[in-house]
Amino acid sequence: MAAPPARADADPSPTSPPTARDTPGRQAEKSETACEDRSNAESLDRLLPPVGTGRSPRKRTTSQCKSEPPLLRTSKRTIYTAGRPPWYNEHGTQSKEAFAIGLGGGSASGKTTVARMIIEALDVPWVVLLSMDSFYKLLHSLPHQVLTEQQQEQAAHNNFNFDHPDAFDFDLIISTLKKLKQGKSVKVPIYDFTTHSRKKDWKTLYGANVIIFEGIMAFADKTLLELLDMKIFVDTDSDIRLVRRLRRDISERGRDIEGVIKQYNKFVKPSFDQYIQPTMRLADIVVPRGSGNTVAIDLIVQHVHSQLEEQRKLRWDMAALASAHQCHPLPRTLSVLKSTPQVRGMHTIIRDKETSRDEFIFYSKRLMRLLIEHALSFLPFQDCVVQTPQGQDYAGKCYAGKQITGVSILRAGETMEPALRAVCKDVRIGTILIQTNQLTGEPELHYLRLPKDISDDHVILMDCTVSTGAAAMMAVRVLLDHDVPEDKIFLLSLLMAEMGVHSVAYAFPRVRIITTAVDKRVNDLFRIIPGIGNFGDRYFGTDAVPDGSDEEEVAYTG
Repeated sequence: MAAPPARADADPSPTSPPTARDTPGRQAEKSETACEDRSNAESLDRLLPPVGTGRSPRKRTTSQCKSEPPLLRTSKRTIYTAGRPPWYNEHGTQSKEAFAIGLGGGSASGKTTVARMIIEALDVPWVVLLSMDSFYKLLHSLPHQVLTEQQQEQAAHNNFNFDHPDAFDFDLIISTLKKLKQGKSVKVPIYDFTTHSRKKDWKTLYGANVIIFEGIMAFADKTLLELLDMKIFVDTDSDIRLVRRLRRDISERGRDIEGVIKQYNKFVKPSFDQYIQPTMRLADIVVPRGSGNTVAIDLIVQHVHSQLEEQRKLRWDMAALASAHQCHPLPRTLSVLKSTPQVRGMHTIIRDKETSRDEFIFYSKRLMRLLIEHALSFLPFQDCVVQTPQGQDYAGKCYAGKQITGVSILRAGETMEPALRAVCKDVRIGTILIQTNQLTGEPELHYLRLPKDISDDHVILMDCTVSTGAAAMMAVRVLLDHDVPEDKIFLLSLLMAEMGVHSVAYAFPRVRIITTAVDKRVNDLFRIIPGIGNFGDRYFGTDAVPDGSDEEEVAYTG
């Protein structure tokens, strides 16, 4: 199979250590050449126009370093660039697709810098920054395979064209962008430019308020164009782009000027003239001079803000959620622990505001143990026969699933983990941190850690109180995005409001809901009445939240 074209600015050839074939004279010649190249790179810096961001040059050995945190810190706030499941209405469905911006332009035109400037100026907390660099085709039919020795030699001599449309996996790009716009999670490949292959690890992204997709061929596919709500072409002078490439490839990749210019003339410039520059006419906005054109970037930001304002009108409506299912009978997917005198007695103790913290913890743990044991009875079991020590057969039952995983909604949900571990041997544990945005009322995903292959497990989702159901619905959506079947999710809570029960059951009718008690009402602050108070504060002994919200509505990182 012939190797497909490859992109020039992703050249894999690093500076190699001396080999046995390198003579001392050759090594000295290499050292002298390297010093000369560094000097050339420094002199090239003076040819570039000043950029106001003051950032260091971007290094792209891989499409995204595994250790790189999925966030961007600005002077105003922290922006989560891995995205999140977007807002849902009272029916548990997405109100409107995310706003997708396409950024096209030639190699080294400053697309990534423009994207960062737009993100910072937008001042929205949830953005996905998707790079076309992650979607190069593999040069082999087998995944993760590196180049052959012959292909490595060709790459070392700059004989691959990575600036051709055939170098990209457009089918994967389109399916990924579609899912992100729909609020679904996606796995994005991590491409290693050193070996021209995809790494075994993939990064997970979610839909968000805004999706920014940048790449040299961002406008080269008709189907891809239809997914973009705004198309921006970054038009930077060819001399500036060449100087940037020279500086980057010499200082960061240890290459010589002759090789960079050869590659530019053979592949980069012809591909730009033939495939990239003609797409400028497809753009809604052309940004001359790239990141130096702050006026154009301000206009872009104003337009995106107006689009987001339209979306805000369709977002999570807590009042609609509260009234959507009033007077309906409780769903059949709900199971309430039998209210024996023992259970009611423990509820009396933990609901009493005069109960000490030690007693609150003790009786809460007892209820959690009973709740989890009750929940396990809903797992699938199959007939099995074992032999007793007396040599007799016993017809019994055994768990029919693969594995059980517990997922706690931080912070109160983690208090249920010890009870689950005490009942289920070798149970795996995951955590989700969801916070409610006090300005919009939307539940937002801030942290996620789930075991691998969770889609094969029965998942016990744990939160101590559920009032509106907002956090629980978001957590269920996260599990569904990770391919956990809906009928394998069990939502466990010590106390729920009828409103929360109805909301979860309506949005996810196959999720099993299990609790020790259901209270009738929530007040104007969406606090369960008569309720239990803020479970996390009472359990951990922390100060109460000023607005008196339930633990479900405000989560903590510590």
